[in-house]
Amino acid sequence: MVEVTIKYTGDLHCDAVHGPSHAKIATDAPTDNKGRGEAFSPTDLVATALGTCMSTILAMAAQEHGLDVKGMTVNVSKEMSKGAPRRIVALPSEVHIPLPANTPQRALLETAALNCPVHKSLPPEIERPTKFFWEGKAR
Repeated sequence: MVEVTIKYTGDLHCDAVHGPSHAKIATDAPTDNKGRGEAFSPTDLVATALGTCMSTILAMAAQEHGLDVKGMTVNVSKEMSKGAPRRIVALPSEVHIPLPANTPQRALLETAALNCPVHKSLPPEIERPTKFFWEGKAR
């Protein structure tokens, strides 16, 4: 179990501390919801969690097969509902992998990313289309 401690610091800002590492993250409400957008919003962190989780799990699978995906990038767009209740409705992602499209483990790596814990924890009503771009030179 991991504990995260959150302190509300005023003006719609919070500071969160990760128990094991003592790393800190600040949040602010977004500009379209009464905030100043000076830091990640809580829903931005959901998008961030999805992208970093897919990256991490894909990288673990790559390591197990002797592949290096250093330099991989993931772009996640967060789409919010137009009406009430305010919620995330979609998290489309693009995964850019520095390996050639003919990599034999391609399907395995894509499946690993799509089965990351965050992906599996999000409710099905949040759309999360994912596109993979294999950008390495063919061997």
